[in-house]
Amino acid sequence: MDSEDTITEEVCREDDVGDGQLLEVMVAGYPVLLVRNRKEFRALGSKCPHYGAPLSKGNPSLGKGKSPFWGGWLSLPSLGGSLAGVLRGERLRCPWHGACFNIRTGDIEEYPALDCISCFKVTVEDGRVFITAKKKDLESSLRVKDTSRRCLLNRNTMLLLGGGVAALVCAETLRQEGFTGRIIMATNEKHVPYDKSKLSKEMNLKAEDIYLRKPEFLEARGIEFWTEKEAVSVDFQKQKVHFMDGSSQKYHQLLIATGSHSGFLKVPGAELQNIYTLQTPEESRKILELATGKNLVIVGASFIGMEVAAFLSDKAGTISVVEREEFPYQHALGPQVGGVAMKMLQNKGVKFHMKTEPCELKGKDGKVTEAVLANGASLPADVVVVGIGSTPNSVFLKGTSIARDDKGAILVNLHMQTNIPNVFAAGDVVTFPVALLGGDSSSIRHQQVAEAHGHCAALNMLKRGKELHTVPYFWTTLLGKSIRYAGCGKGYTDTVLKGSLEQQKFLIFYIRDGHVTAAASLNCDPMVSLIAEVLYLGKQISKEEAEACDIGNIPSLAQS
Repeated sequence: MDSEDTITEEVCREDDVGDGQLLEVMVAGYPVLLVRNRKEFRALGSKCPHYGAPLSKGNPSLGKGKSPFWGGWLSLPSLGGSLAGVLRGERLRCPWHGACFNIRTGDIEEYPALDCISCFKVTVEDGRVFITAKKKDLESSLRVKDTSRRCLLNRNTMLLLGGGVAALVCAETLRQEGFTGRIIMATNEKHVPYDKSKLSKEMNLKAEDIYLRKPEFLEARGIEFWTEKEAVSVDFQKQKVHFMDGSSQKYHQLLIATGSHSGFLKVPGAELQNIYTLQTPEESRKILELATGKNLVIVGASFIGMEVAAFLSDKAGTISVVEREEFPYQHALGPQVGGVAMKMLQNKGVKFHMKTEPCELKGKDGKVTEAVLANGASLPADVVVVGIGSTPNSVFLKGTSIARDDKGAILVNLHMQTNIPNVFAAGDVVTFPVALLGGDSSSIRHQQVAEAHGHCAALNMLKRGKELHTVPYFWTTLLGKSIRYAGCGKGYTDTVLKGSLEQQKFLIFYIRDGHVTAAASLNCDPMVSLIAEVLYLGKQISKEEAEACDIGNIPSLAQS
């Protein structure tokens, strides 16, 4: 190691950091996260590689180092009355989006982050704590995990259908776990995997701005990436996939991760131009272009619909949201959270037409100009965005023996295996057993879940016998504020609200069979990450414990 590249600095006294605490220290002008766990010191990159959340700065404590309602199962590392990432044993969870890292190795243990964090050497001499690090590692908080190389002697082929995060994480995990055979990712998209969650949050980005991995990254790891390559049928007997262009590819093991697509409007005029379902970066930018200064109608107060309304609230001429239910997110987050989100957008001039739906779209010169609603209202419409549920991309499997549910989602077990040997499935296209639903199967179409599926599938393609273990975690962003959600609230029968909906600072628990199965928050970070960690550990939070929770005086954290 070149001594010029390596820096050793004293960062604090040993007794400055209590057990289970985090402290941000500076090394050569760069922030480093110092963790003391079971008397041992660890030093890591200070930011989550996902969206740069500070792992050592969160919000004020919820008591003196212990959670208010789970009896000391978790440490709340704190400094100066502020709460950071959530520490449990050797696992540190990001306060923003729930990614987890091993504090000993820096390796990622839970998504949505794709990369690990850097680790640095810590030494203690005479009560003084020193950190030794390479300058290049200090400059970047993230660390890309080492991978095996492609070996041409290994003739095994892993064929991954889909270009989203499930297939991407599967491919990377295969290489990280030592697989040296052929890996092919085949997608009908034009791009390498990109951050789809940003399509409705930041509509002014080019596809290249949101690439999760550059083409060179995949190439360097021997991952073949085939664009505009749509699968049209699979012969499971011959272990061969046929593509739209007439070509075919044999496989030893197959992953189906073809995702889902937004529902389509089935009304007269639905074929007119300037009607979009927001599936690609190109559509996102086109909607922004067409809606600027014009009349926008959004069908569906879904996560996508609400995020589009928020992003365009100061850009479009008029925005009208049309929704069959009484509130946005009614089934996912419930009327309380939906009501807050609705008010936020109404304050920005967005008009809501609830408990109705379009019955006709009218146009001129082949382009949409008007949306006629079932309640008799008529809305001017230069562009229409449709966000009304999603359908699995599994039509190409019709007529095969693969097991699917009545909506077309592929049935998998906790190993992400289908009913067909050597065939796995992951992400939005599957329905899988959910621990928080007592093992009942469900489809959960969020990025972090898809990544967990891809990781689990890869391990089982390598015969590791790994069962899926994850707590669903997602977020939606409106007007610079993020609503976080963890768990699975499907079928909830009751809620416990802490904080204030009016002040847009709250934590809400979703209760099923007397216990918390999910939680959502606004301006209460990192409460959702704390609850995610409890659920991850298999602990139960009773309704009474939720009611006893005191979120205290939690000020707003700068949102991601």
